[in-house]
Amino acid sequence: MIIKCSKSKEMILGSLAKQPIPCLTVQSDVVERVTTYKLQLVLGVTLSNDLSWEAHVNTICAKVAPRLYYLKHLRRAGLSSDDLSYFYMTVIRPVLEYGYAAWHHGLTDAQSQKLESLQKRALRIIHQIVYDMPYDCACAYAGIQPLSVRRSELGKRFFRSVTNSDSCLHDLLPQRRDSDIIFRLRRHTPYPIPRTRTNKY
Repeated sequence: MIIKCSKSKEMILGSLAKQPIPCLTVQSDVVERVTTYKLQLVLGVTLSNDLSWEAHVNTICAKVAPRLYYLKHLRRAGLSSDDLSYFYMTVIRPVLEYGYAAWHHGLTDAQSQKLESLQKRALRIIHQIVYDMPYDCACAYAGIQPLSVRRSELGKRFFRSVTNSDSCLHDLLPQRRDSDIIFRLRRHTPYPIPRTRTNKY
């Protein structure tokens, strides 16, 4: 395989990033070392060498900000709340959820709240009556779920689709537990949960 240095990046993950490691060279050309990089061809998510999703959340916020501006202009133009809600759910919310299966469970509370604040701003634009309401009440009034709840449900739906033998990701699952064993366990999970040393993993 021929590697083009102009199209390649090097990223050192974890604790190795703190050590002085010589730069990677290919045919006397030095590969650029980065701390964050957006995987456009695969997921479209931004990875960081500290395994944090802060850079990705900031990218999402930067994308959503102009769309909220358009939403405000649509309200000033006299569009109904139903039309504004449709615009939010088809143009803005997909940006807030894109690639959720990769990063949802790795978010910190602060990062999750940063995303929720964007939906809160959208609700205040669409329904001015919810301006002084708590966020949960505003979501209930608008008939939509908080983003964290919605991502969790979408993740469960995605996992159920993977358990289907027709899924291309089905072979990545561990072997299913015996139904007789599951019945006697406290946690009736059909698949064994991998043991990990950290909650983040």
